[in-house]
Amino acid sequence: MIEIDDKIVSTEILTTRFACDISKCKGICCVEGNSGAPLEMEEVDLLEEYYDTYRPYMKPAGIEAIEQQGFMVVDDDGDYTTPLINDAECAYSYEENGITLCAIEKAYREGKCPVNKPVSCHLYPIRVIRFSNGSFGLNYHRWSICSSAVECGKRKGIPLYQSLKEPIVRRFGEEFYKALEAADEFLKTTQE
Repeated sequence: MIEIDDKIVSTEILTTRFACDISKCKGICCVEGNSGAPLEMEEVDLLEEYYDTYRPYMKPAGIEAIEQQGFMVVDDDGDYTTPLINDAECAYSYEENGITLCAIEKAYREGKCPVNKPVSCHLYPIRVIRFSNGSFGLNYHRWSICSSAVECGKRKGIPLYQSLKEPIVRRFGEEFYKALEAADEFLKTTQE
């Protein structure tokens, strides 16, 4: 573990090689799991506010799930999460060429929605927890469905944090990302 400001970061985020290989996994992380993706409270308001911008990309079953469950649900741990279709697939998903993707992200990438997909999805497989003192913990979440991403990352030599630069900067800022780079360099020199 390393400490950067108010964040405790697992060194696995620096040492694990990881690069999403969606052609292999087919976006299964949007379908599998024991609950929806974690949401921050302010994201719930944004999901509702910009619903009309990403709704056209959603599956009819996803639209129905939103209408029945709302823009978020509370899971068994008391956390806000995305609603699901039949207790499996994220309600905000859609399919394209056999790959499950995010309707919110599609609208964002096309310039129709000013917000991107939930930050927990964007950061995955980094999971963020908030401690009672207000600090954060960043951990690498191992999941067998991401084995192709680990293989791809090893082949390309890409550390997990580098493959997730955009969401890390989105959530924690450029200075934090630079601190991760510095920590990575430090770890490399200590291992030589």
